[in-house]
Amino acid sequence: MTGEDARRAVDAGASAIVVSNHGGRQLDGIAASMPAWSRSSTRWATRSRCWWTAHPPGADVVRAVALGARAAMVGRPWAYGLAAAGEPGIARVLALLREDIDRTLRLVGAPSVAALDRSYVSPAW
Repeated sequence: MTGEDARRAVDAGASAIVVSNHGGRQLDGIAASMPAWSRSSTRWATRSRCWWTAHPPGADVVRAVALGARAAMVGRPWAYGLAAAGEPGIARVLALLREDIDRTLRLVGAPSVAALDRSYVSPAW
C-alpha cells in the first residue's frame, strides 16, 4: 500500500491498482486505505485504473474519486443487505450509499462525481 508498490505494479504492466487494507479491522496499527491512497495516488493515478476499497460511506467515495480513483468498491455492506432482506436489501444498501454520495457532493459544492478533483479535498489528504 505504498506509492512504490503501485509504481512497481504499473511499471510491470498492471492495468489497474486496488488500494486496500483488507483485513485492517483485525490488524491494529495497519495503515488505513485513505491515507495510503492519498500519499501515492498522484504518482500513478494517470497511468493506471485506480480503485479504492473499504466499507465506504459516501464521503470516502467522494474523497477517493477526488484523489484520482476511478471506482470505489463497496466491501461487505451489500452482503449485510442480502442477509437482512435478500435482493431488496442489496438495493437498499446501494440506494443509501448513492444518497450519501449525492449529499456529500452537494455539501462540497461539486456538480457531479465526474467534476471531482483534488481541489475538493483538504490539503491534509
